[in-house]
Amino acid sequence: MHHLTVPGPPAIALDCQGQGEILLFLHGIGGNRTNWHEQLAFFASRYQAVAIDVRGWGASDDYDGPLDFDDVVDDIARVLAHLGAARCHLVGLSMGGLIAQHVLWRRPQMVSSAVFADTSAGPGEEHDAQWIDEFLRLRKAPLLAGKSPADIAAHVARSLAAPNAPASSFERLRDSIAALHKDSYLKALDTVALYTRKLDHAAVRVPVHVMVGEHDQLTPLERARDLAQRFGGCTVDVVPNAGHLSNMDNADGFNQLLDAFLRRVPTPEAHA
Repeated sequence: MHHLTVPGPPAIALDCQGQGEILLFLHGIGGNRTNWHEQLAFFASRYQAVAIDVRGWGASDDYDGPLDFDDVVDDIARVLAHLGAARCHLVGLSMGGLIAQHVLWRRPQMVSSAVFADTSAGPGEEHDAQWIDEFLRLRKAPLLAGKSPADIAAHVARSLAAPNAPASSFERLRDSIAALHKDSYLKALDTVALYTRKLDHAAVRVPVHVMVGEHDQLTPLERARDLAQRFGGCTVDVVPNAGHLSNMDNADGFNQLLDAFLRRVPTPEAHA
């Protein structure tokens, strides 16, 4: 595995493994690029598997102003250019799934296929103002009262992990939450909670796929099915024995289901 930094501003950190078409993984709001290491190892035999830290997360630089997904899309374009590629297969989990939808809206020419795991069309699209206010209050209050991400990491991780999640998965999730950049996380909560649909899902012409953890309580199966219907009824795969972080709770199951979808995606030669 190689660690690279794409010059900024802001500089974007990424890990990559393998060669071939780029398979790009986008983490959730409580994650970072290290959440995808089991996927990088699995898919490196057929792809250049890449996981980035979104601006303001992990080893990537922080940024001024609010989190704007337009800027994140531009960051992804810089990453692809740095790797010498024009297109990629996108896999986004939770917030990463919202970003992947935003990429399809802003720069669809960069996407060969897209997978949306444990995500939705956006909380602002699916919940009323009262739900959003309560969500933001619960997530922000401890941090605004002076606590650090490390102080809340175990509690938040328990709310997201599957009931029978392996200890290693829970610990990795807890550690990624503890490593959050506090100010960037607070800004991201607003962006994610208030996100409303911009993409015309029915107009998307690349292969798409939806995945969800069997025990995901934050974006459960019914929301996964709703998202799939917006894409014209694409397939929904349920990852068994997994919660909201389905790629970590059951990495083997997640990888096998994702691999089965990717093997159905036409190769570039088939498009020619």
